[in-house]
Amino acid sequence: MQFFICYFLIYQQIQFRNHLKKIILSVTNDLVADNRVHKIANSLCKNNNNILLIGRKLKNSQKIKKRNYKCKRMKLFFNKGALFYAEYNFRLFWLLLFTKSDILLSNDLDTLLANFLCAKIKRKKLVYDSHEYFTEVPELLNRKFTKKIWLTIEKFILPKIKYSYTVCNSIADIYNNKYGINMKVIRNIPTCEDKQLLETLKVSDNLQRKIIIYQGAVNIGRGIEYVIKAMQYIDNSIFWIIGDGDIFNNLKKLTRKINVEAKVKFFGKLPFDELKKYTVQADLGISLEENLGLNYYYALPNKLFDYIHAEIPILASQLPEIKRIIEKYKIGTFISEHNEKHIADKIKEIFSQTEQYNNWKSNLKIAHQKLCWKHEENILFELFDIEK
Repeated sequence: MQFFICYFLIYQQIQFRNHLKKIILSVTNDLVADNRVHKIANSLCKNNNNILLIGRKLKNSQKIKKRNYKCKRMKLFFNKGALFYAEYNFRLFWLLLFTKSDILLSNDLDTLLANFLCAKIKRKKLVYDSHEYFTEVPELLNRKFTKKIWLTIEKFILPKIKYSYTVCNSIADIYNNKYGINMKVIRNIPTCEDKQLLETLKVSDNLQRKIIIYQGAVNIGRGIEYVIKAMQYIDNSIFWIIGDGDIFNNLKKLTRKINVEAKVKFFGKLPFDELKKYTVQADLGISLEENLGLNYYYALPNKLFDYIHAEIPILASQLPEIKRIIEKYKIGTFISEHNEKHIADKIKEIFSQTEQYNNWKSNLKIAHQKLCWKHEENILFELFDIEK
């Protein structure tokens, strides 16, 4: 009798393990600050699925803290340009080919070729997460040949992908109409933090200055330089810039040139688990993307939801996806032009209109509860065929 019981238990354990999925996610960043992929990996860990996240390691990459899933970072010879993308996809292809997996999750177009080829060879399920309208990013606007290469890859692969999702409805509609696919939408909304935890993260500013915050990629077209210039006209405030990117050093030079170093603080890139400690200190969140191509025009930035969950009002550009969220929940206002004097006037107006500001704060508490990752997570479970 004991023999049959043991046999039954062992059989059940084997069946349970066979039911689990080995899912490999791949990105081209160093995994430190990518909160979207971290949330998705954590969600996919549910029901004990085996998750591996693959990225790359740079010279200045920070150490990754222990997570619920495995991480692997490749050291590459090239770190930018065509040689980087070629080397990364070549290395990724062979790594995926000789690593056991059931599902491959490709994040953005720059990882898709290796994932697609490997999925075809191994006959594995491929899921595609498009973080942005990749072929319309500002960096490609004046690089016709490079853009043509990415468009060729996109046109070749996307119509053949059955499972895919992106960050907002506008981008999903473009891909669905363009390639006849059924791309879903999973917005990059944070997990709902406990209210008491948020309060414990807040500290008082002994200087009693208003904190204006920008967080995210420090690249062209984000409106950061206009806010730096606007600080010349704003008193009793400080502008925090958290993130790194192509124009980071240029912005630091600008700050010195116009003598606003005492009003602008650069933090560099922070791990996503530390970032929220800074976000909750702020009094105003900045999302001033310029209309530099369709990728920015239809952007729904991660920082927008981070501001909402930190319950800080928002000053934003009037781009459709951003405007829809802010107007729906009544949690901020907009600029009408990218001009430093106009932006300075808007910021001073925001801080002077106490009643309106407090109304936004009250509305943010509601938006915080309604915009929660658990609602987006359900779509993810359906795509990966994972029980809730």
